[in-house]
Amino acid sequence: MDDPSIVALAFDLDGTLVDSAPDIGHALNCALHESGLPGFALDQVRAWIGDGPDPLIARALAALGQGEATPALRAALRAAFDRATLAAPLAHGRVFEGIGPLLQKLQPNWPMVVITNKPTALARAVLDAAGLLPRLAAVYGADLAALRKPSPAMLQQAARLLGVAPQQLLMVGDSVADMGAAVAAGAPAVWAGWGYGLLHALPTAPRWRIDRPGQLLQILGA
Repeated sequence: MDDPSIVALAFDLDGTLVDSAPDIGHALNCALHESGLPGFALDQVRAWIGDGPDPLIARALAALGQGEATPALRAALRAAFDRATLAAPLAHGRVFEGIGPLLQKLQPNWPMVVITNKPTALARAVLDAAGLLPRLAAVYGADLAALRKPSPAMLQQAARLLGVAPQQLLMVGDSVADMGAAVAAGAPAVWAGWGYGLLHALPTAPRWRIDRPGQLLQILGA
């Protein structure tokens, strides 16, 4: 099952490395309440995660019947969301079981990066709070809308800076966007079955599917 052509790894963040839905829900509800709007239950927020905070906020506004909200309200919600996230990056969520030992085992032999639709500053704060940041060579966040997965841009940039071909960089993620970015970049991908995404939502099945983090070692022959 192992693939010796893989020499580096790219991990999604939310739903792959960390169960951050409770923190994202908390930040979203803090932002909504600050603007006098009602919040949402965790199950609803979890279904909206994957495309970054601006699409998350847009989905919440649409659900509240405010799809035509002003740019000023959207900006205020985003600023409040960021403040709440940075104030408590992982106070409510957790690192998924098995992720810490997995990264510790992989670090000596495989350069690892995070590629996330979360903005870089927020992603680094979450990873630092999770104790995972020292394991990573770099963190790539979607600071511009054009970078958001399924765009291949962040994967391609990571491959260039790691000095590897995209075909040698394995994307590990739990969303349609993760798998789409891998396909667009020409990179292999692994579906993280413990995350938030729905496998049946994929247009094509990924090359590999794992149900717990340690199974990644079999793919890598580690």
